[in-house]
Amino acid sequence: MHSARMELAGWGRLTHPACDASRPERMGEAIRDFAAAPNIALHGAGRSYGDCALNADGRALITTRLDRILAFDADTGVVVVEPGVNFRRLMDVFLPRGFIVPVTPGTSFATIGGAVANDVHGKNHEHDGSFGQHVTEIDLLLPNGEARTITPADTALFRATVGGVGLTGMMTRIAFRMAKLPGARVRVREKRCGDLETFLTAMAEASDAPYSVGWIDGTARGAALGRGILETAEPVEGAYPAPAERARAVPFDFPGFALNPLSVALFNEAYFRRVPAEGRVRRVHLRTFLYPLDAIHGWNRIYGKRGFVQFQCVVPYETGASALRDLLGVIADSRLASFLAVLKRMGAGRAGYLSFPTPGYTLALDFPNKPGIEDLYDRLVGITLQAGGRIYLGKDALLDPYRFRLMYPEFAAFAAVLAEIDPARRMSTDMARRLRLQDGP
Repeated sequence: MHSARMELAGWGRLTHPACDASRPERMGEAIRDFAAAPNIALHGAGRSYGDCALNADGRALITTRLDRILAFDADTGVVVVEPGVNFRRLMDVFLPRGFIVPVTPGTSFATIGGAVANDVHGKNHEHDGSFGQHVTEIDLLLPNGEARTITPADTALFRATVGGVGLTGMMTRIAFRMAKLPGARVRVREKRCGDLETFLTAMAEASDAPYSVGWIDGTARGAALGRGILETAEPVEGAYPAPAERARAVPFDFPGFALNPLSVALFNEAYFRRVPAEGRVRRVHLRTFLYPLDAIHGWNRIYGKRGFVQFQCVVPYETGASALRDLLGVIADSRLASFLAVLKRMGAGRAGYLSFPTPGYTLALDFPNKPGIEDLYDRLVGITLQAGGRIYLGKDALLDPYRFRLMYPEFAAFAAVLAEIDPARRMSTDMARRLRLQDGP
């Protein structure tokens, strides 16, 4: 195994553990590296926010150069890729041909291997489910070296792999079904919502829209609690060129004082006012709508060297309105919220034992890593759990093993698969140790 000592981090940059990492150029080399490591974590583009792809003082295999598109069938829409292919590449190649990935997270730089491992969801979850529901086949190298091809019919191993945060082995080949589109742009309708009740009503009324996402002001209080902007979108016909590349980069880590209650409140006020009171309709390229933050490379550096924590939960519709009021009240009172807060509706679609989605509202927002963040996170987890919700593992860095088990009732089935295929615990991550994912129920 050709490796080098390096520090890896999640997108939140909360920790930077050192490990021995290799970055193979070809799949044959990756298979040899995987076989040679006594313990190993699989690391893609580093777009998971927490520690699910980190392995302090262990081994890591970085998959980003395993990025070949292996096959595509235009009749069925099935594409076959290596795990390091990212969503941006797939959009560049297939959108001109009228195809798009069926489900995508909020960044095009995430890899398909990471999408499977976290069973990612997008702005169309209410209608199209999670990414793993569109996967038709996975070639998986088990921890003991056995090569298996698994499909949704292989219920236990497939459901442990999809959403299983990389603990069942190394994916070497992934097949999934692309979606057809009439064009490369969407018609976006933007609407101001002055409070949470108005917001939730507008989301319900717009639930037929193919894509839906809301920005929410995490600093608002009182009568304005939960105010924000709802965006819905539908694809429109016509061939449109990709937008010109105008990406900007954050050149350095911002100082800790840059994000403070005043600066964040001023930004949120300006962002709320950017949409006219009567709303507006625009046509934009799909890339612009699906990946707005990709236009700012390295935006996580805004939070400074200490990094940030993202909290993302989903709470059931039945208890959701009350839970959201409690969550947003605690967040506003903390004065730690950032300017990135997202609210979406979710449907029933999920493909794995540890998949995050469940019908309800999902709230996601960032907090700079400052004193008091762990206590705040603990309070937010408590409200989520009391409402019958759960925390997204792909974003998590602070959840404890006890409450994790309460949130994920299918963990016992997941643990049973791990006990069978990896009793020696060759797959090794910081998250697995923190949440005791390999200890059994």
